Amino acid sequence: MAGTAIFAGGTVAVSMWRVRRLKQEVYRFTEQVEQGLDHIISGEGFPENEESGKDSLWGRCSEKLWRICHIWTKREEADAREKQLMKELISDISHQTRTPIANMRLYLEFLQEEEVSEKGREFLSLLEGQTRKLEFLLGSMVKMSRLEAGIIHIRQEQTGLFDTIAGAAGEIVPAASNRQIALSVDCSEDLQVKHDRKWTEEAVFNVLDNAVKYTEPGGSIHVVVRRQEVFTRISIRDTGKGIARERQAEIFSRFYREPEVHDGEGAGIGLYLSRKILELQGGYIEVRSEAGEGAEFSLYLPNGTA
Repeated sequence: MAGTAIFAGGTVAVSMWRVRRLKQEVYRFTEQVEQGLDHIISGEGFPENEESGKDSLWGRCSEKLWRICHIWTKREEADAREKQLMKELISDISHQTRTPIANMRLYLEFLQEEEVSEKGREFLSLLEGQTRKLEFLLGSMVKMSRLEAGIIHIRQEQTGLFDTIAGAAGEIVPAASNRQIALSVDCSEDLQVKHDRKWTEEAVFNVLDNAVKYTEPGGSIHVVVRRQEVFTRISIRDTGKGIARERQAEIFSRFYREPEVHDGEGAGIGLYLSRKILELQGGYIEVRSEAGEGAEFSLYLPNGTA
């Protein structure tokens, strides 16, 4: 009986030792995995170790982690090269198109100083309008390509939103005045939001430009900015033709034009650019509208760090 008890006690002791050793190995393995992942996440790469490639759990795992890190590094390098090529291509297109358009404008000015028939004057006016449209379209496409390729970096700063809204509104005033559209802005001068002023102004202007185009003469556009719990909301409401519910999911797509105004002014890029600009800042855009009852676009910027 005594021998049996001693044997049983020894078995229990060995089992406890094995369990303790196994726990130590698990803790050690977990720590090694965590350290390896920390190195990968920080961009330092996966460090070499003596056990890599050995027939042990950590040896096999460390080899696979090294391979994953190597693959990611190669893909990042390929992405960086592709972005650089895209940047050079977009810059080249922008440069190559700027010169011909500038020349077209110059030739138009020369022709407008010449004696031409009334019909010729009409054609010159049409040509000038098409030149402006081409210039706007190319400029918008370059902006769109830069945003999609990740070439443009959003630089957010904690600054007053009033100046951003005022800049966008100031640009749209001439077009609104020409169509006798009343424009009002309600925004606190003390409101501070972390945002990229240049690109946010572009996003707001695009929505205002859209509102002017689709609001009949004598209508109105109201801009109201309010700080909410999580986001700051920029509301732009117009008395225009409105948007049918079944089309509201499409209006933020590239090159989308409403069927009834497909031949009118515009390229269908503005709202798409506004959506991309807000998304890059951690925000979003939405629309509420009924056909024939105007539209309200709401642009949201996060109050905290995006």
